Formats: sequence, C-alpha cells, structure tokens
Amino acid sequence: MSKEKPTVYSYIPNSVPKVKNQMLKAVGAKSVEDFFEDIPEKLRLKKKMNLPKPFLSEQSLRRHVEGILSKNKTCQEYLNFLGAGCWQHYVPAVCDEVNQRGEFLTAYAVEPYDDHGRFQALFEFASMMGELLNMDVVNVPTYDWLQAAATSIRMASRITGRHEAYVSRTISADKLSKLRDYCKPEIQVKLLDYDSETGQLDINSLKTGISSKTAAIYFENPSYLGFIEAYGDEISKIAHDHGAICIVGIDPISLGILIPPIDYGADIVCGDIQPLGMHMQFGGGHAGFIATRDEEKYVMEYPSRLFGIAPTSVEGEYGFGDVAYERTSFAVREEGKEFIGTATALWGITAGVYLALIGPQGMQEIGEGIMQRSRYAMSQISNIKGIKSPVFKSTHFKEFVVNFDGTGKTVAEINKALLRHKIFGGKDLTKEFPELGNSALYCVTEVHTKDDIDRLANALMEVVE
Repeated sequence: MSKEKPTVYSYIPNSVPKVKNQMLKAVGAKSVEDFFEDIPEKLRLKKKMNLPKPFLSEQSLRRHVEGILSKNKTCQEYLNFLGAGCWQHYVPAVCDEVNQRGEFLTAYAVEPYDDHGRFQALFEFASMMGELLNMDVVNVPTYDWLQAAATSIRMASRITGRHEAYVSRTISADKLSKLRDYCKPEIQVKLLDYDSETGQLDINSLKTGISSKTAAIYFENPSYLGFIEAYGDEISKIAHDHGAICIVGIDPISLGILIPPIDYGADIVCGDIQPLGMHMQFGGGHAGFIATRDEEKYVMEYPSRLFGIAPTSVEGEYGFGDVAYERTSFAVREEGKEFIGTATALWGITAGVYLALIGPQGMQEIGEGIMQRSRYAMSQISNIKGIKSPVFKSTHFKEFVVNFDGTGKTVAEINKALLRHKIFGGKDLTKEFPELGNSALYCVTEVHTKDDIDRLANALMEVVE
C-alpha cells in the first residue's frame, strides 16, 4: 500500500516535509508527537478530527467559511431580549471609527516614544470613568467583569490580611465559578441568601455570617437578576463595622440615573464597560474595570496598569504614562501582586470615545429611556395569562425575571417557539436558580422601541396559548 502523500499547506509556514524534518532534527525530536509526550495517553484524541479536507485555494476556503457564516442568526435579523452580562446597546459609528484606527488597533504594549497617543487616550478614559463613578483611580481595563470582580476580592484580601469573602447568591453561576477559581486556594468565597420576594440581599444572613475573618462583601447593583439593591448603605456599614471592604459590581450605563456606589459606602467598584460602545459579538467584547479612592493601600494593590499625567522637562508640556509601575508583574515578574496579562486597552479607548460623545446629559437620558422601556415591557408581559412579570417586588433596571409556571410550558419550549417569530427570548434560569421555577431573564435597552416590545408580548401570548 502506497503512503499518503504529505500535504503542503498554503497558509502554514514550514509545512514542506523537508523543512519540517530539518526543524525536528535541530531540536532532537523524531516526530511532532515527541512534543506531546508529557500529555497522558488517556487525554489524547485517538481518532482523526471531524474536519474537511484541506482547502488548497483561497477561493475554496472563502466559500467554505462564508457557508458557515451564513448559518448565523444575528441581532440585525432578530429581535433580541437576551442580556445576562452581555447586552445589546446602541454603538455610535464614531466608536468603531476610532477603535479601528491603526495607531490604536495595533499599539499593543508599546512605549511612549512609539505610542501615537494611546497613553493619553487611556488616561482620558480613566478620567471620564472616574467622573462617572465619583472615584479617583481607574485601571486600564482587564479581560472582563468576572476577572475584575475576582481581582477586587484578591485586592481586599491583601489589604485586610483576611481570607474569606461573602457574595450575594443572586450572582450569575459563571461569575461565581470564576470568582472561586481565581480566589482559590487562599480565599474562600461564601454565599449570602436573598429575600425570596424582593431579591434583596438578606441582611440577617450577612450579620450572621460576617466575622473578623471576612476580607470583603461583594454584591452587584443592579443585580444579575435586574433588580436594584436598595440597602447598599446598610451592607457597607456592616462590612466596615467588621473591618471588611465593601466591593460593588455595577453596570456603568446605569450611573446616568443611579448614584455611584461610593455614595453608599463602596470601597472598590468594578464592572464591565461592554455597554459603553461595544457590540455583542461571540460573547464579547468585554473589558473589566476596577476603581478606588486615591489611597496608597488601594493603589499599590492594583495588578493592572494605571495611567497618569505629569509635567515634562518642557515648561507647560505634559506627558502620560504608568503610575507606580514597580508594583506590576511587568516590573517584578513572579513577585507581582497578580499577573497582568493582556489588557483590553482598545475597549478602554472605545469606552472613552463613547463617554466623551454621550456626556452627562446623554447618560441620564439613556438611563431614563431604559427604565421606561423595561417598565413598559414588564407591564405588557404581566398581562399575559399564566405569566408573572417581574418575579421580584423591587425596582428594576434593564433586566427582569419572568416566570412561566402558569403556562404549562418550559422556558426552552417558549424560546424555541419565539425563534419562529424571529425573536431571541430571555436567558433560561431554571438550572442557575431552580428555586425560581420555570423562569427566564429578559433584557430591554434603549435599542428597543414600543413596537418591538409589543411584538414580543404578542408573540409570547401566541406561544403560551
């Protein structure tokens, strides 16, 4: 039997057999398999992957990829009421225009002399975020809210020397998993109960659990389930009375109408800037921020890069650069507080463009518009027989829980039927929060019109009948 002729791939360098053999010989390997000998046999795939044969022409490859992409369903074709951490907001065209400029798009981890304005752009972003949050220090964005929250807890642990954190049980399962993974083995993450009628954090649960071992209390406002936490000042007071740090996770687009968390006692504020000029795309784009007061005990515990402004040797001239660079893992490597990793600086620049364009009055108008639309949606859906909307007796922002127990249909069945109406329904919560019964999390933002909401209500009425 003749041996199968090796394929030379057009787009993969060094795939010519002769070149590949020379490289293997240079490193003392007999085959590519030698590089994977540390991986246990039981973890190795023993069969060929289910992939098409190699495409040896650009035209064939392009046609194949376009065929795959044509199967996508997008928010341009469908009405979307999915949120749960990645939301559909309006993205002004200037955000895309600026973040695609070459000097920003390609300026990764560069120094000031070839920076092309990136440091200043990120300083401006941090300044506007600081104004929005009424806080002094804001980091260059990290991966996402999940990491920002986990890092905030680690910062609190280092500051207090304690190794226990309490988190509201209304947190998303994904975020809770990330917090526990990121904090172990040093920090134990424990859950606090919530009031079954209002969703609010159970103050008695907090008073019972908190102790001299507690480094931080973390809650979100608005919560993952959409309601606004009304007792932030009481939660932060209890935390402070026990020497713990109060951390609040927030959706920044809510701050046009809600007071910033520092006003009710937050020490560290974190969240995601995805609502500020970023499209929903494959679960992103996401970028987590952390904000604190300008106090050394907080600043020196940031693992992230911080940008500041300072006068140069030329009178009247200013420059932009790293603040306290020596605390980062870039400077001290394995002795750093945490590994910085890849920042999402491009999204920080994007959010800066968004905030500069919208301004304080615009943020207020967007917040009010979201509140009005979500309230109207809750009212219209609640008129449908067998549906309860919202589940919690609290004020909501943007998202709310809808219960379908009285319809005799599951959320999965309802969402599948809504697709026939070209509508993405709410996120199924039956696994995350089984105590809420057959419920889903719905999201309404400024992109939804009255006609959109009426279309959803009419489709739901038809689906559940």
